[in-house]
Amino acid sequence: MTLGSLLSVDQIIPEMRATERWAAIVELIDLLVTKGRVEPKNRDSILAALRQREETMSTGIGFGIAIPHASSVHVSEVVAAFGRSTTGIEFDSLDNSPVRFIVLFIVPKDQFQVHLRTLAAIAKFLNDKSVREQLSRADSAEEILAIFDHRAPRAQAS
Repeated sequence: MTLGSLLSVDQIIPEMRATERWAAIVELIDLLVTKGRVEPKNRDSILAALRQREETMSTGIGFGIAIPHASSVHVSEVVAAFGRSTTGIEFDSLDNSPVRFIVLFIVPKDQFQVHLRTLAAIAKFLNDKSVREQLSRADSAEEILAIFDHRAPRAQAS
């Protein structure tokens, strides 16, 4: 499975409205609910899991990247969304810099290895400066997805 295979055009927000961490996470979860990837009745439970993770330590890892993530009994496969902010989002990142790229994902409960592999692959992918530059220049969700499809390393063994 590639990172691009976790996303579809309708799971990408080319320009997020949010300006701070929690609003950004809510914006991405609401997108997943709207697109049928998360059931509306499970929204609050998944948000609570994400909040619990964020309160442990910010998932803003530096270089303008944040990877909010959690596990949940309410998903049967990895569910993800991507958001970009050209102005930057205050995320309490490790380097205190605003976040421009957010990959949010939810993994089925008790799939710890999948969780770790997915997190590592996303971090490695976005750690590439040329990838971040391409994502910055992309004009649409379609272009962003093409970058994930063509440049993405394998996220996990299927």
